[in-house]
Amino acid sequence: MVSITVNPYLEGNFAPVRLETTTDTLQVIGELPADLSGMFVRNGPNPQWSPMGQYHWFDGDGMLHGVRINDGQATYSNRYVKTRGWKIEQEVGKAVWTGLLEPPQLDHPYGPSKNTANTALVWHTGKFLALWEGGAPHQIQLPNLDTIGEYNFDGKLISPFTAHPKVDPVTGEMMFFGYSFAPPFLNYGVVSAQGELLRTVPIELPMAVMMHDCAITENYTILLDLPLTFSPERMQRGEPMMMFESDRPSRFGIIPRHGDNSNIRWFESSPCYIFHTLNAYEEGEEIVLIGCRMSSTNVLISQDTPPHPQGDIPRLHRWTFNLTTGAVHEEQLDEIPGEFPRVNENWVGRKNQYGYVGKMANSPVPLFEGVIKYDFNNGKSQTYEFGQGRYGGETVFAPRLGAKIEDDGWLVTFVFDENTQTSELVVINAQDVTSEPVARVIIPHRVPYGFHGAWVTQRQLQHI
Repeated sequence: MVSITVNPYLEGNFAPVRLETTTDTLQVIGELPADLSGMFVRNGPNPQWSPMGQYHWFDGDGMLHGVRINDGQATYSNRYVKTRGWKIEQEVGKAVWTGLLEPPQLDHPYGPSKNTANTALVWHTGKFLALWEGGAPHQIQLPNLDTIGEYNFDGKLISPFTAHPKVDPVTGEMMFFGYSFAPPFLNYGVVSAQGELLRTVPIELPMAVMMHDCAITENYTILLDLPLTFSPERMQRGEPMMMFESDRPSRFGIIPRHGDNSNIRWFESSPCYIFHTLNAYEEGEEIVLIGCRMSSTNVLISQDTPPHPQGDIPRLHRWTFNLTTGAVHEEQLDEIPGEFPRVNENWVGRKNQYGYVGKMANSPVPLFEGVIKYDFNNGKSQTYEFGQGRYGGETVFAPRLGAKIEDDGWLVTFVFDENTQTSELVVINAQDVTSEPVARVIIPHRVPYGFHGAWVTQRQLQHI
């Protein structure tokens, strides 16, 4: 008997949808608030062709799913991010790149890797960008989600661009980084409030690492040198190119916003991996960072490598770095596994009272069964459960028009009901997360599980 291994990321609601649609009138259960006006867009992997070799969830072509809300009505559309790689494979009629679990295609006629633009989104200075950390952003037109093309900041982008840049809500500046396999292993850059890439500076690291996220405060940027390393020498010995090295410490680099390698300060803590930070802020002589910490990670290991038993179980933690004494304090904030942390974007880099984290289900694949609202001032939390057989994704905060209070707004996310095989956009009152959603917007076809979303306000839509 021949056993066939089914890839879970090509089955069920991880499986791609390949039809691009637009629906002008959507059914709403409940009532969309009159002062909720803008567009929720979520990015995620959606391979347009059957993959070559081993497929990892990170490999799929980017697809955007967007719901525009205005005057209590909602419309929906989904579009592929039409990257250079997407266009090449569309013309050939099949996949021509392998994925992250396969050996690098160094002699590939179209280049060794495909920028899938499948990970996250950012709105900055009138431009909406789809992001993938191995290359340049792609500019997207709103509200129709059409791809304008690769965006390189008027030719000034000289490095990869992280999927998680941070926009300062007060100054309008955007901070980013890009990591690479060869020196310099890290570049750090700042984009002005007018959209000009002001400078990119190299940052010295001992070796190449996978650096997925960062954080900012009012005056600093925090860069994460964590022990998920890349080593061509390992690969030449027949060992994994990528490995979590549990004997290496975690290092946190705190750099003045407009600083460089000469004035970055490094703080060491216990080995861990952090895919996503929630926020950071300054408090006297200390820098506080909140993020989802895992003791190790099995990400991108091949099917032949035994997984680490404690890998990929993220829990919310807080780190405190004393800029005067150099002391580091690390503490766990919750036992419950959670990921995809978010805040009200108007509090990025400033002390926030609230944070929102996806509550992870007990599942071999990443499924979210609810959202946890944390009140950091009072050490409390509340949870909204999506329901039996219902799983969601990252919840994004949409502020009420004219709101002055941090949690005055809504949490929005796509939820898939495995009982009915239907998808919907759920709108939750952020000030009362344990109550039933104020609205459920029924989507006309399945929305696969994906990565990160963004809320674009009506005012921002008018300036694109």
